[in-house]
Amino acid sequence: MSEHRRKPPQPQGGGRAAARRGQSGSSSGRRAAPRGATGSPSDAYGSDPYGPGGEERSYGGRADARRAAQRNGGGRRRAPEPGRAGRRGAPGGPSGPPGRGRGRAAVPDKKRLIDYPRAGKYGAARWMPSWKLVTGLFIAFFGGMVAVAGVGYALVGIPDVAKTATAQNNVYYWSDGSEMVATGGETNRQIVNLSQIPGAMRFAVISQENKTFYTDSGIDPKGIARAVFNMARGGETQGGSTITQQYVKNAMLNDQSQTLSRKFKEIFVSIKVGAEMKKDAIMAGYLNSAYYGRNAYGIQAAARAYFNKDAVDLNEGECAFLAAMLKGATYYDPAGATSIDPAATPEANRRRATVQMQDTLDKMVEYGHLDASTRAKYTKLPKVQNPRSNTALSGQVGYLVDLAKAYIINNTDITADDLQQGGYSVYTTFDKKKVKALETAVKNVRKANIKPKLRPDTDTHVQFGGASVDPATGAIKAIYGGEDATKHFTNNADVTGAQVGSTFKPFVLAAAMKWGVRDPDLGTEQAQDERTQVSPKSLYSGKNKLKIKDYDGTVWKNEKGEEWLQTNDGNQSLGSPPDYRIDLREAMRESVNSAFVQLGMDVGLDKVKEAAVDAGIKPDSLTGTSFPSFSIGISDPSAIRMAGAYATFAASGEQRDPYSVQKVTSSEGTVYAHKVQSKQAFTAAVADNVTDVLKTVVEKGTGTNAQLPGREVAGKTGTTDGNKSAWFVGYTPQLSTSITMFRYDDDETKKNRTFEEMYGTGGQEKIHGASFPAEIWHDYMAEALKGTPAKDFPTPEDIGEVVNDVPSPTPTPTVSDTPEASPTPSPTPSETLQSPTPSPSDSCKFGWQCNDTGGTNTGGTDGGVTSSPTPTDTSGTGNNRGNGNGGIFG
Repeated sequence: MSEHRRKPPQPQGGGRAAARRGQSGSSSGRRAAPRGATGSPSDAYGSDPYGPGGEERSYGGRADARRAAQRNGGGRRRAPEPGRAGRRGAPGGPSGPPGRGRGRAAVPDKKRLIDYPRAGKYGAARWMPSWKLVTGLFIAFFGGMVAVAGVGYALVGIPDVAKTATAQNNVYYWSDGSEMVATGGETNRQIVNLSQIPGAMRFAVISQENKTFYTDSGIDPKGIARAVFNMARGGETQGGSTITQQYVKNAMLNDQSQTLSRKFKEIFVSIKVGAEMKKDAIMAGYLNSAYYGRNAYGIQAAARAYFNKDAVDLNEGECAFLAAMLKGATYYDPAGATSIDPAATPEANRRRATVQMQDTLDKMVEYGHLDASTRAKYTKLPKVQNPRSNTALSGQVGYLVDLAKAYIINNTDITADDLQQGGYSVYTTFDKKKVKALETAVKNVRKANIKPKLRPDTDTHVQFGGASVDPATGAIKAIYGGEDATKHFTNNADVTGAQVGSTFKPFVLAAAMKWGVRDPDLGTEQAQDERTQVSPKSLYSGKNKLKIKDYDGTVWKNEKGEEWLQTNDGNQSLGSPPDYRIDLREAMRESVNSAFVQLGMDVGLDKVKEAAVDAGIKPDSLTGTSFPSFSIGISDPSAIRMAGAYATFAASGEQRDPYSVQKVTSSEGTVYAHKVQSKQAFTAAVADNVTDVLKTVVEKGTGTNAQLPGREVAGKTGTTDGNKSAWFVGYTPQLSTSITMFRYDDDETKKNRTFEEMYGTGGQEKIHGASFPAEIWHDYMAEALKGTPAKDFPTPEDIGEVVNDVPSPTPTPTVSDTPEASPTPSPTPSETLQSPTPSPSDSCKFGWQCNDTGGTNTGGTDGGVTSSPTPTDTSGTGNNRGNGNGGIFG
């Protein structure tokens, strides 16, 4: 019933109808509770809920009651009246049946500061923040950030370039604890004014690094966000994207920690520098604080380090070159940095620097900072000077420091940047006495025999290298890297590319005694498992121009169908005629190529490789592993690795990797300590038998020049094809040493540098491992072992079986095979080769090493030591395609 049709109040009492109405109104529970019962001060109309005299207002019907209740904010049904607990409650009450619907919850009397979850809302709406809440939070966050930024901006200051880059020295110590040198952290810097910096240098950096330098705010928001994100998820820190940010980073060298707090500090400093410093001042600060390599901080020091001139005198090409150095001198300095990263070779660095320099010049023209005619003058790298100017690093010390630094970077958590900052004490394994003895031995032999002025065609570019390793620990006791670390940049004790020749043969013998030869009567798979362990008394053919066969007796042929004829030194057949049978001990003593090439084929070249790696040779220095000549040394391990591999035999088969650093300490204590780790590469029986065979080489073979009176010595000579390198590697029970000699043009300005022949070098017809290398080895070891008691090698136990690999002689008489009587065989349908060599794709690693005159490179990092296959030819002077002492090729 509608409100305006409600009946007027009826008088109380009188009549049954009135009584019924009064009874039903008081007991039925259908009417809403009086408005005053809700607790509201007034109804929806602002009137009193009671009539005159305080009487309760009555309603005309249920609809009226419901509306009245809703206006009062209550539910749809009246609450139970007091004192009626035993009776049926009103609908919707706690004891009555549910009403026809639920009303909204009452709005709380006290409002909350943050209305969340939202009152009066249900479902998803209750959890959906209001726009007021979102706006308020955003304003609060933004305001907080502004406040933090303001505080950060106020707290940081503008850096002073003159006070930055306070790097400390690294101190290197000899093995006895005495100081070797303090170096690596000096701050080589001289501040210059902007007027002393060529405009070309400024524009080169702007063109390459930050073309909007003069117009930007000094920061790159995207770069900052990327750096912070990377650091937050544990990635590496990133440098500033603008010159201003890079300047600030350089100026904060006292704090290079990779933390978010430091990064935020750098951001605030960059903002302040960009706002308060003039652009020219920022540019001058950047160029005066940047690191250009060669321990040069700032443009003035860099100009002196690379060109020996003042910064003001730099031309456009030199400026573009130095701008390239800012990318990282390790990979752009033409002198190379192979001690830090083998990929940073002089040739590779020159190539990278050239590309970067030319790109910078092109951009300078593009952005209007350089005219095309001037740019056209600079198409090649400028000539740079010696990278080492620190006299403390002269002689052998520079090589020793480089070797120790490389070991630290490659074997510890200390980075190159960490070392540059300095503050480390590096305790090396180098024995001062032994280093001096090795350098003296080389100098004496060089001075007495190598005469560049007298014999310029044969005695120029002669190089020596050497290394000495303790078999008991693997510690590198001494190296000889070259004449002077400030004049000759490549460490000759490390990888040079010089092939090792016949000094590789002991690994073939070790493989034969460890795994044995395969049975030619068995299938391939079965032959791999069923082998015959070889005794040093086994017999092989020492015939010159021996036709090499695979283990199953078939003649070996390369992919072109060419056969292999293996020649010996001087084209001589050794052994007992007519079949030239020779045992392996004698074959090692006389360095007979044919016997060891065939032995390698019988064992399997894969096993020969495995034996070399087990001994300590690095796999990436082994080349031509699928060719018969692999067994006689076409690979190019370093002098250090050769000394370490022979040390494995000296230690009765226990292999320990060579190392040069015992420990590294800093202000925080010991940050690295070397732990000697050993593995049994060969049984003592195998290793001691190899040693026993190598003893005969020194006692009465090709290595007699290395004899040490009163001491047992084992060793092997080696000379390579074309007489381009010669080696002697030998050892006593206490010390293993390798000596290498080669001719190599050390001029980095030449593109296709190659190893050169040593015929006539030192006034000798030919250089053998038995000559100058063995002589140096002897002089050094005699001094290095002075005062050390002599010690004998272990007596080897018998091993293996006597294998007879020599074929029965043919009944028809043959002409004796000598150099004079051996005619050149006619070509046959299957062309026969004396020494086919690996293809360039098999072993050529660097461009400048793959262009030896008339041949194909086969020696890995060798600059063309081996020549390409040619039809059999026995003519020529000296050892044609031979090996000085049974070297790499026949």
